[in-house]
Amino acid sequence: MADSPYIVSVSAENFAQEVLEKSNTVPVLVDFWADWCSPCKTLMPVLEQLVESYQGQFILAKINIDQDAELAAQFKVRSVPTLKLVRNGQIVDEALGVQPESVLRAMIDAHRVHPADDLRRQAAQAHREGNGEEALRLLRTACELEPEYYPSQLDLAKVLVETGQFTEADTLLRSLPASVQADLPTKRLMAWLGFGVIASEAPDPSTLQTQLEADPDNHQARYQLSALLVLNRHYEAALSHLLELMRRSRKFNDDAGRRGLVDVFLLLNNEGPVVAHYRSKMASLLY
Repeated sequence: MADSPYIVSVSAENFAQEVLEKSNTVPVLVDFWADWCSPCKTLMPVLEQLVESYQGQFILAKINIDQDAELAAQFKVRSVPTLKLVRNGQIVDEALGVQPESVLRAMIDAHRVHPADDLRRQAAQAHREGNGEEALRLLRTACELEPEYYPSQLDLAKVLVETGQFTEADTLLRSLPASVQADLPTKRLMAWLGFGVIASEAPDPSTLQTQLEADPDNHQARYQLSALLVLNRHYEAALSHLLELMRRSRKFNDDAGRRGLVDVFLLLNNEGPVVAHYRSKMASLLY
């Protein structure tokens, strides 16, 4: 076991002090293990690396089930390694078996105090007051402070998108781990970014409308108009144009109409009567 003030050996005698009391200040990750357990030995270097990385933002409490069978029974530990995360005296998360670092970080991050959160709050206030540059400065500082705390990076990407800095936003979002990119908030932000890029290259809506009236098969004009409508949160009008684009040409820009419909559904949380209506119409064109 690494020599660290943030790794403690726990028994029934000191459990209340080392786990319950300390969990009122920081998360305590309890690792039930045994000397004979090969997976436990595989997991330990990962845990030690996290302890070194977090520097006191959580405590790792080690419980040997052979020496403290009573604690293992009390927590219904049936196999090792078993991990239980304790915060404010309560078990708030748990995992069985060897876990990748990303899963363990997510467990800890959900329940620890983040120094970056204060900067995020300040940035949100600055952005609400129309000071985008200050918001960006604060969020970049937050990202430097906690490089693997992804909510800060998502906040930064959101402000970059809203201020039209699409290339930097795209680079940032694509640099995130696959697991973060797969999260719904990230997918929504990437969809919003996509519409922003399309709209940034478009003329004004009245010009696009005139072009469509002159030529309903002007797919580019329809596509750009739908993006502008999305950015102005006129979602139903945007869906109508995207559905019409899908009906007129599945080949345009690699089925852009269908992909746009799916992205708008995502922005609408994939629920509600508008989504249901247009999803049904999209399905009729597909099948």
